[in-house]
Amino acid sequence: MDLFEAIEKRTSVRSYGTHRLSGAEWDRLLRAAMAAPSAVDRRPWDFVVVKERKTLEALAAALPYAKMAAGAAGAVVVCASPDRAFQGSREFALLDATAALENLLLAATGLGLGAVWTALYPEADREAAARSILGIPADVIPLALVPVGEPAGPAEPKDKFDPARIRRERW
Repeated sequence: MDLFEAIEKRTSVRSYGTHRLSGAEWDRLLRAAMAAPSAVDRRPWDFVVVKERKTLEALAAALPYAKMAAGAAGAVVVCASPDRAFQGSREFALLDATAALENLLLAATGLGLGAVWTALYPEADREAAARSILGIPADVIPLALVPVGEPAGPAEPKDKFDPARIRRERW
């Protein structure tokens, strides 16, 4: 799938089939995520890959908007590490990790997989749940849980283009 097709077809997939991702598929997803830009190329991100069913079920039980994780082939928790960000900035770390998160979502679509962004940050209770279940250190921000898998059925993307949101030259 070419880049623009992946961008246009990307949609939030919340129901998954039985396909389990290969090591090569996981590698492609994570390589794509880490190809994201970051301020001064600091790459202040970390990824927790979760494939164990018991852990996926624990995350699904603890996170109110991530119930679909229990049925996914796996999930990636995208984390921001401010100590490695430009100027040690929490804000830069979050921006940079978000770019990596979007690359991950687009890569999943490009591979014919489904994924969904479920926010952990900025909800303290969701961050705490992910920290507790996955052992994420206190100085690392769990940004989002991204369940990934084969879509259980067709997923129709929305056309979100809105010319009214475009300003030319000035506001």
